[in-house]
Amino acid sequence: ADGGFDRSYLLHDHDRYFAPQKHELDDRTLKAVKPGSGYYNSKAISQYAIDFLKEHATKCPDAPFYCYLAFLAPHFPLQALPEDIARYRDRYLEGWDVVRKRRWERMRKMGLVNCELSPLEPDELPSWNLSAEQLRKQIGPGEADRAVPWETLTEEQKRFQATKMAIHAAMIDRMDREIGRVLEQIAEMGAMDNTVIVFVSDNGASAEQIIRGDKHDPVAEPGSAASYLCLGPGWSSAANAPFRLHKHWNHEGGISSPLIVRWPKGISGKDELRHNPCHFIDILPTVLDLAGVPSKEFQPTDPNAPPLPGKSLAPAFTKDGSVNHEFLFFHHTTNRAIRVGDWKLVAKGEDGPWELYDMKTDRCEMKDLAAANPDRVREMAALWQKTEDQFRKQAGPAPTKAQ
Repeated sequence: ADGGFDRSYLLHDHDRYFAPQKHELDDRTLKAVKPGSGYYNSKAISQYAIDFLKEHATKCPDAPFYCYLAFLAPHFPLQALPEDIARYRDRYLEGWDVVRKRRWERMRKMGLVNCELSPLEPDELPSWNLSAEQLRKQIGPGEADRAVPWETLTEEQKRFQATKMAIHAAMIDRMDREIGRVLEQIAEMGAMDNTVIVFVSDNGASAEQIIRGDKHDPVAEPGSAASYLCLGPGWSSAANAPFRLHKHWNHEGGISSPLIVRWPKGISGKDELRHNPCHFIDILPTVLDLAGVPSKEFQPTDPNAPPLPGKSLAPAFTKDGSVNHEFLFFHHTTNRAIRVGDWKLVAKGEDGPWELYDMKTDRCEMKDLAAANPDRVREMAALWQKTEDQFRKQAGPAPTKAQ
């Protein structure tokens, strides 16, 4: 894509899992896919990757390779194969409160988190979401616009919401199976032991509820190509448990995601946890480090551009706590955050007050310490603004409030 890879399959259509209208192979436009053709984009992405890897093994078997798979799943719209949905059809009838609490308890038992379960925040919604009235009119009476206690929903809402989560789970299940097919190909090439596999998600689950693409047919089977559904804030709160809020916000529910690394030849530990905070800015320096390329060779040539801010995560492959950042900076739409050590400063919107949390003891962000630490707030806010100004020199004006 755009000269960055030898081979590429690129989707420009994020609203149609079964029949994309815009997609490319090696930068050449492909024909639009007709509905009912058997296409599903998670399967297509993995198959193209497998084909590319087979070609590599044939043409240059002794050369290293870099393969990047960006699955659309489980981003909205919720669309999945019927046989995958069937596996989860009644799994979530117990509701998001029960699922959320159970996941939090399991994570505490595993030592992943040490904080209390954050409360639901029904009044926190993306400003561009469809209203409750619009959702009922365009989707039906089973839709719910807020993260409210499960017991307050009608029986029709409970069934419909459980079906949406079943579709979401089916999408992840299929993606998992397709990743497995790619790994099987790598194993067939005899490259599994010395291949670094990094699995990561781009953000927390989304509370957005909108309708795009071919719109939504309320009489169509949920999860089919004719439906256009979103996970919604209730299940998003469960998916992000135990953290607060969702994608779009810079609280932990919006910015925390899994990072799993497998490299048998280079990582001796197995099933070990690392506590190093890291960021997508670290992926490039890590890849360069593993390839033996000095990162200084890839510094930007634009005089207005800040230097590459990330750090290689390779030291963390062998020792916990071995990667440290001076700070981590966040700015999504108008939401802001900065983390320095165990301290995190975060704000909702361009005018929202700064909140301060100790991530070591309160990663669920329930005890705001801003009032008790005014000097720390001022210092971290100044660092956030300095970094924002530096990036604005290259990136242009700051984003306006989303409509």
